[in-house]
Amino acid sequence: MRLEKCWFCSSTVYPGHGIQFVRNDAKIFQFCRSKCHKNFKMKRNPRKVKWTKAYRRLNGKDMTQDSTFEFERKRNRPERYDRNLAENTLKAIKKIDKVRVDREARHHALRMKGKKAKEQREAAKELEQSIHMVKAPAVLEKEPALTLPKIKVKVSQPQAEENHPMEE
Repeated sequence: MRLEKCWFCSSTVYPGHGIQFVRNDAKIFQFCRSKCHKNFKMKRNPRKVKWTKAYRRLNGKDMTQDSTFEFERKRNRPERYDRNLAENTLKAIKKIDKVRVDREARHHALRMKGKKAKEQREAAKELEQSIHMVKAPAVLEKEPALTLPKIKVKVSQPQAEENHPMEE
């Protein structure tokens, strides 16, 4: 069973699924679904469409370089069947998948590291601005520590013009 990759979004195309397009120069394009095929026909660049793997890799949202990707490459050289080799290969595939999942989780954690602190700062700011909604006004009057300090600001007012009766 041969699993192909979608030309547009890089997802897996299983046998009997998707669309195959053959260009005049005999280049074959595999598409996983009509969405990818339509985007290809509209001449959209997969690197600029946000839901594709190409966009995610280009913008640092997915891992781009990792030694586990080397095992995923397509090999066209036929191998003689060996039961022990097939058994070892299947065991290795499970280990490689576990390593890849761990590395992807680490990559995601590094990407999201600054986001948590930013969300906490925004939440604290929101709480400061709307503390009156959380505590009752009577409690705020009793405990001045809960209220925010009052800031005095000088406001310059333009000099009042003399009232001139309207000219007609």
